[in-house]
Amino acid sequence: MPSTLPEGSPAPADGSLPPASLEGVGTRPFGVYLHVPFCVTRCGYCDFNTYTADELGPAPGASRSSWADGAIAELRLARRVLGGADITVSTVFVGGGTPSLLPPGDLARVLDVIDGEFGLSEDAEITTEANPESVTPASLSALRAAGFTRVSLGMQSARPHVLAVLDRVHTPGRATEAVAEAREAGFEHVSLDLIYGTPGESIDDWRASLDAAVAAGPDHISAYALIVEEGTALAARIRRGELPMPDDDDQADKYELADDVLGAAGFTWYELSNWATSPAARCAHNELYWTGGDWWGVGPGAHSHVGGTRWWNVKHPAPWAARLAAGTSPAQAREVLDTSTRRTERVLLEVRHVDGLDLDVLDAEGRAAARRAVDDGLGVPDAFDRGRLVLTRRGRLLADAVVRDLVS
Repeated sequence: MPSTLPEGSPAPADGSLPPASLEGVGTRPFGVYLHVPFCVTRCGYCDFNTYTADELGPAPGASRSSWADGAIAELRLARRVLGGADITVSTVFVGGGTPSLLPPGDLARVLDVIDGEFGLSEDAEITTEANPESVTPASLSALRAAGFTRVSLGMQSARPHVLAVLDRVHTPGRATEAVAEAREAGFEHVSLDLIYGTPGESIDDWRASLDAAVAAGPDHISAYALIVEEGTALAARIRRGELPMPDDDDQADKYELADDVLGAAGFTWYELSNWATSPAARCAHNELYWTGGDWWGVGPGAHSHVGGTRWWNVKHPAPWAARLAAGTSPAQAREVLDTSTRRTERVLLEVRHVDGLDLDVLDAEGRAAARRAVDDGLGVPDAFDRGRLVLTRRGRLLADAVVRDLVS
């Protein structure tokens, strides 16, 4: 959940949506995102909308203990806004921040309200992120009993000096222990998040992290290139010359190594930064984002999308909670996407996915650009012949350039 929000247009105080956006609600996949903005410490690279206890202070509504009540109020607002449409929630994703800082009982209460207000599908994917140091066998068992089906653990690296640069506080072996504890608690689906390209990380360091992640036994691994965001502590250290800027060529080499190591271990890429051992192990919630589904984002700074209208909540937990307590929407602003913008976003997202982009989405110039991408070795020829643009590994490394050509 990025900390910088766009400008947008004013959002109605009652949260109402344009009639055109409500058409078809319930016929498209529908998910719920829950943003938990609390962290014990702030990681130096993080640009997400998160707060430590010291940053929040004693402001009413800004505490961990009141988050669940605010989330429940926003879910009930969502039900009113969406009217009488028959909506079944197929995915729930609790992100942050550090959701595992909350008592499992609070997350269970929120899940019960989602089920009561909308209804969870029988096979709903229900994910929570967690930091390895903030879960225990008991808390994982409580989350599983509450209905969570998937846990995503922030491992980032297996090397102590890399974790130190990232300001991560868990010990290198803790993430692998947490995977075992999650399996013991009954989680069939467990994911590990990794970051590559940290200043001071060698190719051998990265290989060790990949090997450790595979050995832990998850069925899903995400690997993200480190991005230095303005305003973060890491950006300040690089600006002062304390650390070097991540190198693009180094990150490309590490991406290719990840694809090699994970592929050899039985993982298949299905999105640029995500690998899974089977289709069932993919993150269905993220696939909902990438394929243009509807979702309601609950929590401070959370983003939502329903039928071509996108909006985002106020960032700070205190005004978010205050607006809900007053019976008004916590939305700060919104934008109604025009046809051109929706088409561009579809290209941007679907090109990143293993199923690729339907060439019918493109105009004549875009199709010509897709043909050039295939001729240049960036797209899979057989897929193009079937009417889709699917990126090769080299194409994945140059995905941003491919998208620019497709929509220019």
